[in-house]
Amino acid sequence: MTEDGDVLVRTSEPTRIAAELAGRGVAFERWELKGPGDPLTAYAQEIAALRQAGGYRLVDVVRLHADEVDPDTARAARAKFLDEHVHDEDEVRFFADGSGCFYLHLGDRVYAVVCEAGDLLSVPSGTRHWFDTGAAPRFTAVRFFQEEDGWLADFTGDTIARRIPTLDELLEATP
Repeated sequence: MTEDGDVLVRTSEPTRIAAELAGRGVAFERWELKGPGDPLTAYAQEIAALRQAGGYRLVDVVRLHADEVDPDTARAARAKFLDEHVHDEDEVRFFADGSGCFYLHLGDRVYAVVCEAGDLLSVPSGTRHWFDTGAAPRFTAVRFFQEEDGWLADFTGDTIARRIPTLDELLEATP
């Protein structure tokens, strides 16, 4: 989409998403779903291979389900990363359950990547982006880190995120 929020291309085809993002240095994969349970156990082989390939020393699981926390906690969690920011290391997430949207500000375009269960996204360090969980967050994601403090957000001050449709607005507009 453009920086003003005009949607240029809409697809849910994983190979097209991966091809479009690869040309911009962003990796996207869809892993085979392995059912409920602990994602660190269910995806142990995939996680080990990615850790070795990317030099990720730390891996954890973040889980936020709006129906399991008070509304203020859900709102605060959503608001935390709704403004454009960068990180000193890659932001790598595998969604084991639920969904969330990474907005990647690349040049004069914004790529809204709605990640769902099975999706792995690797946003290179220094990439301008933000993340929206939606008004009723529901996701479980495996996070990969090279350093304990490498993932701290450095906010850019750009207000672009306020001009782009939110995750809920994107999903409402889906034909």
